[in-house]
Amino acid sequence: MASIARLPMPLMEAYEWQYEGACREADPETFFSPESERGPRRHAREHLAKTYCARCTVRDQCLQHALKVKEPYGVWGGLTTGERAALLTGERSAG
Repeated sequence: MASIARLPMPLMEAYEWQYEGACREADPETFFSPESERGPRRHAREHLAKTYCARCTVRDQCLQHALKVKEPYGVWGGLTTGERAALLTGERSAG
């Protein structure tokens, strides 16, 4: 579960970057998997989501937000839930 304590204050400026996201052109389901989705279907959907992220001008802000709040679902900043978890685990063990 995402920790809302880590979320920025409810100021428009804190979330303004989201208005520039390439994902705004896509179906939100592209970025979030159904609970039963597995294997090739999931990999294909995640790949499609990452194509939006690859051309996104706010990709870094998106990823930093997802890492900061430990977003438990979806593709954020070009990384899947598992990829973000691995990155966080690596950061903790390196520090």
